[in-house]
Amino acid sequence: MVLCAGDWIQFRGPGSAGVAPDGNLPERWSPTENIVWKTEIPGMGWSSPVVSGGRIFLTSVVSSEAGEAPKKGLYFGGNRGTPKDAHRWMVYAVEFKTGKKLWEREVHKGVPEVARHLKNSFASETPVTDGERVYAYFGSAGLFCFDLNGKLLWSQKWGPYETRYGWGSAASPVLHEGRIYIVNDNDVQSFLVALDKKTGKQIWRVERDEKSNWATPFIWSNGRRTEIVTPGTKRVRSYDLDGKLLWELGGMSSIAIPTPFARHGLLYLTSGYVGDQVRPVFAVKPGASGDISLKPGQTSNEHVAWFHPQAGPYNPSPIVYGDYYYTLFDRGFFTAHDAKTGKEVYGKVRIDEAAAAFTSSPWAYNGKIFALSEDGDTFVIQAGAEYKLLGKNTLDEMCMATPAIADGSLILRTASKLYRIAKDGGR
Repeated sequence: MVLCAGDWIQFRGPGSAGVAPDGNLPERWSPTENIVWKTEIPGMGWSSPVVSGGRIFLTSVVSSEAGEAPKKGLYFGGNRGTPKDAHRWMVYAVEFKTGKKLWEREVHKGVPEVARHLKNSFASETPVTDGERVYAYFGSAGLFCFDLNGKLLWSQKWGPYETRYGWGSAASPVLHEGRIYIVNDNDVQSFLVALDKKTGKQIWRVERDEKSNWATPFIWSNGRRTEIVTPGTKRVRSYDLDGKLLWELGGMSSIAIPTPFARHGLLYLTSGYVGDQVRPVFAVKPGASGDISLKPGQTSNEHVAWFHPQAGPYNPSPIVYGDYYYTLFDRGFFTAHDAKTGKEVYGKVRIDEAAAAFTSSPWAYNGKIFALSEDGDTFVIQAGAEYKLLGKNTLDEMCMATPAIADGSLILRTASKLYRIAKDGGR
């Protein structure tokens, strides 16, 4: 594996944590301030960019006809059925230094076979790279492995499968050592599959007793063992590297989207569909086995360190920065809890009266939390025990993708552009 310390190889970066240690990262930007470059990206895609070897990789799907623009915020009525026009599923490589497109590859072309929600895209799964290859996954078109120069090495296809209400797919692939893991939770036959990363050959596959979900799995190396954690509606399930079920946990909301992550020796799990009364957060200890679900009235047990029944977000993944567990809610509220105990540090605070739609996950560096709204406004929040809004950075275009952070730069995707943002414009 050829990776550098500054690489951002997967959704939410190292450890799926969304935290960067680099202290020389930008805190202010606008369309004219601290922009190193911006590059037009054709089509539609809410996948995050990933960075390795001086290159940025991202995906998009280009429609042959102008489609309906997505509305911002949470609402009913986003189901649109299956499109009738031809689409092109694309993978792009962009030069980190200049923003120049180095190559683009069409991996599939045709009329989509399944539907998507108005706010979803056919390219919402974030690619992953090991520094030698890039793996671009589209839930409706398959998994495609390229070398860094754009040569297709292999591909695999499953489905496509119908999803709940025709909303489409979004869970990203993850890499660990010599394998790539994919969870495909759908309304036909859900599964977790492990593939050889060099050949694409299936190593094992387990069927899952789930319907549609949109959560990216998490590889949890916790000192005792390495396991694959997969959120679901019925159960969070954790498997060993051979696909054997290790433990399971009930009590999630009816839709699982946020990605798990680990910090302070605990695994953090959450789901928060806004239509449910149950929107839980769980902090799980290593070494669990069997069914570790809480009994009615319990807030902890031998394997669950702490639990909140109604503190989970719908779309954004929470973040632990320092000693605190921060939650960004879709409608623009922000909270903080003690990451080790779950004790509330401060309750729901509205970030801005005019900001009521957030989908991308927050990120952190320089003692600050950054929250990107669908309006393209990034709110800068002081980290620590006291809530304080420090500023707002505006790009004036819809945003739903979570940014990447690499080599002193923020790589931020809007509806039509990719930006590299750095202090003093990268000088």
